[in-house]
Amino acid sequence: MKLYAHPFSSYSQKVLIALYENALSFEYHNLESPTVKAELARLWPLKRFPVLVDEGRTLLESSTIIEYLQLRHPGPGTLVPAGEAGIEVHMLDRLFDNYVMTPMQKVVLDKLRPATECDRFGVAEARAMLDKIYPWLDQHLAGRAWAAGEYFTLADCAAAPALFYADWAHEIPSTCPQLRAYRARLLARPSVARVVDEARPYRHYFPLGAPQRD
Repeated sequence: MKLYAHPFSSYSQKVLIALYENALSFEYHNLESPTVKAELARLWPLKRFPVLVDEGRTLLESSTIIEYLQLRHPGPGTLVPAGEAGIEVHMLDRLFDNYVMTPMQKVVLDKLRPATECDRFGVAEARAMLDKIYPWLDQHLAGRAWAAGEYFTLADCAAAPALFYADWAHEIPSTCPQLRAYRARLLARPSVARVVDEARPYRHYFPLGAPQRD
């Protein structure tokens, strides 16, 4: 398998966590390299990543890649359970991507725009979204070790990078202690700790300025 990804990319980290959870072997094509960027452009004209190439097939989108890995390269951990348990996992995966990752990226990417083209209204909306989802997640996590319950799943693969960067961009308040504790549990998970460490050399890319923690 070949994975086209960047260590500092949140969606790349989501897939890397899944690969590390099940100790799967793969070739890491780091998009820091211009040559790898050119390869990605040939594979996928939109040049979004991560992209997985396996057995002549090109897989796009992080959630789809993780589901493919479970079907074609199963390991000891079941990241997408079957039946009704899987429905909640899928729901939470979409929730972390759409309501944590997306507003976080809005706040971060706006900082890269020229001052005359900044979207203050859009950033305010994104921060308001995070202010609403943090308390919901805090309540949802009551009595749970992981997002969907007892076991680490696809939902946690999505939650880890989303909450990691969201807390940098719009800090999780002290009024959400269960969410803060969950983020800490994620960062202590070996697969998550590994992607965080691999991304450390690229922290200067964070346009808001990476905090001196984590």
